[in-house]
Amino acid sequence: MEKKFASQADLAEKKISFVQLGAGAYAYTAEGDPNTGIVIGDDGVMVIDTQATPVMAQDVIRRIREVTDKPIKYVTMSHYHAVRVLGASAYRPEHVIASHDTYELIVERGEADMKSEIERFPRLFQSVESIPGLTWPTLVFKHELTVWMGKLEVKILQVGRGHTRGDTIVWLPKEKILFSGDLVEYGATPYTGDAYLRFWPKTLDRLRELGAQKLVPGRGDALVTPEQVEAGLKGTQDFITQMFESVRAGAAAGKPLKDIYKETYAVLKPKYGHWVIFDHCLPFDVSRAYDEATQYPDPRVWTAQRDKELWAALEG
Repeated sequence: MEKKFASQADLAEKKISFVQLGAGAYAYTAEGDPNTGIVIGDDGVMVIDTQATPVMAQDVIRRIREVTDKPIKYVTMSHYHAVRVLGASAYRPEHVIASHDTYELIVERGEADMKSEIERFPRLFQSVESIPGLTWPTLVFKHELTVWMGKLEVKILQVGRGHTRGDTIVWLPKEKILFSGDLVEYGATPYTGDAYLRFWPKTLDRLRELGAQKLVPGRGDALVTPEQVEAGLKGTQDFITQMFESVRAGAAAGKPLKDIYKETYAVLKPKYGHWVIFDHCLPFDVSRAYDEATQYPDPRVWTAQRDKELWAALEG
């Protein structure tokens, strides 16, 4: 009998918080579910990551309308994963912004990713039938883009590979507020199935150099002090480093993937087992780490069928 994903048993609704970080900057968070960032400029609004479906995005829009009636001009994609971007159509933005690498990933694997994620996380795709299809960027940049929202300077940056090769952050330099996407998690297990594990810790060092005073992670509470920002950066960095080192050691010793998974689970569980989606993420994390440590420098495409086969092999 096929064992279902841990996330398919995750049915409890999460408490939503809408936290003001500064003048015109907000975090929409939900106890470890994917976060959305909001930036309100002089002439409009930018939404960073959209929620998974247009119906789910309506609650974000409702919160925005409680604080401003300015038009939602921009949606910025921190990366291509379906749970982050498929609600974009609800905002009717003038522009959907993404890095060139993210655009290429949508072309290459967007359809497969959408099918895979919907099966993995049914609760996070409420009213899945409202999704019109893939979200395509209308404004694509390489390395850096600055958007002036009136007098508010908004920098959209690629600072290095990590969670994906297209990871994009939104940085408010004057306010020192950072929206990191899934490069940083807080009290939530990093998903590394499409990651570059050798590069991710260095990318986090570059984020640290920005000197953010506040940070909205991909999952988890908004971080509202420099100490909390550092805790988010360090926690993510430690998990990535320890997980990859454990898998790399097992691979170097010639151990099979299933044994490496069991050993890595035992190493990480005491420190990180209480983090959101730990049991769901770890099979995919270990699989990608094994690939990168052996023969696949770039992540392989996840399909719904590959998901099931891996889960059955490691959790069965």
